[in-house]
Amino acid sequence: MLERLPETVKVFEVGPRDGLQNEPRQVSTQDKVRLIEALAAAGLKNIELTSFVSPKWIPQLADGLAVARAVKLPADVNTSALVPNFKGYQSAKEAGLRQIALFMSATESHSQKNINKGIADALSVLKELSQAAKADRLTVRAYLSVVFFCPYEGRVNPASVAKLLLELQNMSIDEISLGDTIGAATPKQVVELIKLISSDIDLKKIALHFHDTMGTALANVLAGLESGITTFDASIGGMGGCPYAPGAAGNLATEDLVYLLNESGIKTGIDLEKLVDCGKLAQEILGKELPGRYLKACLSSREKKVRAQAEAQA
Repeated sequence: MLERLPETVKVFEVGPRDGLQNEPRQVSTQDKVRLIEALAAAGLKNIELTSFVSPKWIPQLADGLAVARAVKLPADVNTSALVPNFKGYQSAKEAGLRQIALFMSATESHSQKNINKGIADALSVLKELSQAAKADRLTVRAYLSVVFFCPYEGRVNPASVAKLLLELQNMSIDEISLGDTIGAATPKQVVELIKLISSDIDLKKIALHFHDTMGTALANVLAGLESGITTFDASIGGMGGCPYAPGAAGNLATEDLVYLLNESGIKTGIDLEKLVDCGKLAQEILGKELPGRYLKACLSSREKKVRAQAEAQA
């Protein structure tokens, strides 16, 4: 029996950035803007628009500044972008974003593969960028990848993750997203990590970011909810995967997460039917079927109704 579930949960949409970054099919700026505006219309209040990483590394997001400038969103929608360095930070400021997202890895191997820097150097960059953002009155989100399993080092020591979290908390970072980057975590591991950090880390500042490689993402969400976490990342339709995490499947689908939360009596402020429309739009833009389970079920149900109506009128 589920206990200690929160009344409300914040859903942080990462599809336009994390979902699209590894897609081989180039998506137009116009289509990205259409998808982002549709997500906001569905009730999502926190949307990561893009990444200001070098186009050489992630060509899919080369139009980040154009996207950020073009979107027309309600004033209560918080937008952010991933920034790797001061050049990216300047682009985020130029775009008028109110939040930046920083990133680093919990293991040396993944850090070197991902950003060509070790953990110590990555922390130094994060500190400088977070100080600049605070001076400019921007909020700061940080992603800590591979907190459960690393594709290069295997199982990650929770104590090393806790140590890194303390360093990030000391930088006055507003929110820290813990990533199950290769989607191999289990509920037991989630509970153990949250329990370990809960005495030293403000859990209100912690988000969980699950991938669904092993099919455990929603079970891990429940473990996080019962452990006191109230912010979860998700990607429309389950788009995305880390290009530097071999074998990583897509992110937890936003509509799967919202369905679970709604049916558990937890408020999100998100219209699930409109979210399905967003997933349908994402599939049309990408020209392929996405893995989100709720999306597949709803679109299949809609198609059956249309066929039944057509047969009835024939």
